[in-house]
Amino acid sequence: MSNTSHTWKYLDRKPGSCYKQLFVKGRNIAARTLYGRYMSAEEPMTPEEIAADYNLPLEIVLEVIAYCESNPPEIASDWAAEEALAEATGMNDPNYKGKPKVLSPQEMARLRKL
Repeated sequence: MSNTSHTWKYLDRKPGSCYKQLFVKGRNIAARTLYGRYMSAEEPMTPEEIAADYNLPLEIVLEVIAYCESNPPEIASDWAAEEALAEATGMNDPNYKGKPKVLSPQEMARLRKL
């Protein structure tokens, strides 16, 4: 993982989370969530706006941007796992009606290993 080769001051793994990507320490905010606000095609926000919106010091937002722009493999891994879960439960089906397919414990275990 990229966080082993770089020490982040404000970012860390979320204890007990199945996500591998980093979160803002002490907050339930994934770095990718904040970066998404920064990179939004519809309404991009400045780092200062994100800091104000989330009540965070600007320094944290800047570190989030640096982390995400380093293209950490854990973000891609989390994205792939979420896509595999959506596919397995039928949520990617164009006819999806809001009720995901229930997965067996074996299928859930297989998906967790991705």
